[in-house]
Amino acid sequence: MSTTNPGTTTTTRTDTTPPPAGAPSTRRRGPRPGRIALNLALLVFAAIMAAPLVWLISTSLTDPAEAFRIPPNWLPIGTTTENFRAVGELIPVGQMALNSVMVAVITTGGSLIVSVLAAYAFSRFEFRGRSSAFLIMLSAMMVPAQLLIIPVFILMRTLGLVDTLVALWLPGLIHVFSIFFLRQYFNSIPRDLDEAAILDGAGHLWILFRMLVPLSGPALSALAILVFEASWNNYFAPLIFLSTPENMTLPLGLVALQDAQAGAAPATVFAAITMIVLPVLIVFLIFQRQFVASIATAGVRG
Repeated sequence: MSTTNPGTTTTTRTDTTPPPAGAPSTRRRGPRPGRIALNLALLVFAAIMAAPLVWLISTSLTDPAEAFRIPPNWLPIGTTTENFRAVGELIPVGQMALNSVMVAVITTGGSLIVSVLAAYAFSRFEFRGRSSAFLIMLSAMMVPAQLLIIPVFILMRTLGLVDTLVALWLPGLIHVFSIFFLRQYFNSIPRDLDEAAILDGAGHLWILFRMLVPLSGPALSALAILVFEASWNNYFAPLIFLSTPENMTLPLGLVALQDAQAGAAPATVFAAITMIVLPVLIVFLIFQRQFVASIATAGVRG
């Protein structure tokens, strides 16, 4: 379409009609060198990061005589489960795995429940000393765990819980970072929703568990992964509290396999490490979408 003004002639092309179907596109499409280079760099970085895990799993499935060839075997040669069977003969790995699962699941579920309740109180309730109490709680994150373990051990000994699994998951129910993270997440949810629910006769527990918790699914999934991974890999606390082999968890069993059972072949130790790593990897693969969504949402909301 052209527009002509008196005294001047101006032609403005405003034809935005798309080309007919089947017509060749006039837009030039070609390779983007920058994107290709970025993808190649990411592939190389991913291969470097995944190489130790691939080597670990491959070695655990390889015959001990062929386990440490140079160059390393990236695929198992003569796949065998002999190394995993040897782990079961040297340490009570089944009982240790069950102990680790119990401690990790109870710690994860319990800490999420406690954190949700505490975060709701700090986010929605107005009471005297709320800010001071929150700052004191946050300061606990700056104290090294090696210092906190002493009073916790005295408390557990007073309660008669030393050398029991309760001594591992009971202190883990208070997870300060989870409370802080959820409190910030709840603050980002408009309070107008609370007021509307209160007008309809809803109570605080209904608002929390029927409205805020469903809206916080990505945040709860991310926290579940972090808490589960920390509890599953925890070595320091079991080393302090546990002494009976039947009560030990997998990280302690791995050290016992290396130290007390000095005859364990390196491939057997690799099989034990694989048994510890795989559950955490599976949990992450299941919840990775929620984990990434939570981190992205937290970054956007600041």
